[in-house]
Amino acid sequence: MKILILGHKGMLGGDLVSILGISHDVTGKGTEDFNISSVEDCRDIILESEADVVINAAASTDVDGCESDREGCFSINSEGVKNIALICRDQDIKIVHFSTDYVFDGTKGNPYLEDDVCNPINVYGESKMMGELYLKELSDNYILARTAWLYGKNGKNFVKAIIKKAKNTKKLEVVDDQIGSPTYTVDLATAVKKLIEGNYTGVFHVTNGGKCSWHEFAVKILEYAGITGVKVEPIKSVNLARKAPRPRHSVLSCQKFFDETKMSLRPWQMALSEYISRMK
Repeated sequence: MKILILGHKGMLGGDLVSILGISHDVTGKGTEDFNISSVEDCRDIILESEADVVINAAASTDVDGCESDREGCFSINSEGVKNIALICRDQDIKIVHFSTDYVFDGTKGNPYLEDDVCNPINVYGESKMMGELYLKELSDNYILARTAWLYGKNGKNFVKAIIKKAKNTKKLEVVDDQIGSPTYTVDLATAVKKLIEGNYTGVFHVTNGGKCSWHEFAVKILEYAGITGVKVEPIKSVNLARKAPRPRHSVLSCQKFFDETKMSLRPWQMALSEYISRMK
């Protein structure tokens, strides 16, 4: 297949290029190549690519920054998706798009299913929900993969931040009242390959297996990185000065993904261990 990846230099985009490029004709476009909020720009690069599949891995992911720049956040995460969906619909091109656990409010208490009602509590989540709505309204040939707590080789992420901070302090404070599923971009990209090649459509939750708090995640990061002598102190979200509120329990159920593909992503601990080993 001919696959166009938008945001190919990003944390997820880079791994999508590597994994899909083994078996398919993959091209990429980054933010320096086009303006996703311009329908003309999107039309030009999509038509030029002659793609069978367009993967949108471009997004505004600064959760706190989105609170201060609602318009900019929506222009990428909502209007950008609308532009891509319109063009792909007219050209009969399959779309792969990514969303987030932050479209949910975190009050359910149990893992969220694909058809649970979205109720985001921050601007970032609102923008991603609106992008989902545009996709569903304008396309009937899409894969919408909701995921969570991403980390990978490229760009900033929680794992890199914790390791960097641990080198300069003997004490870290990390919240223990937000629960989710850390997800390795390599594993997510592998799952997307499965969905594309199996010609699946619809909404799928895709994360690494298991769940933890950010505090538990941080403890494991230091353990696997071999960093000792640093105390990881649990704190509550109210004690952390963040512009955007976060859902307290945003674990996603991946049962549908397993039922349809017979594939499940490995536990988050195994993925994290491999990632840190590769970083070393």
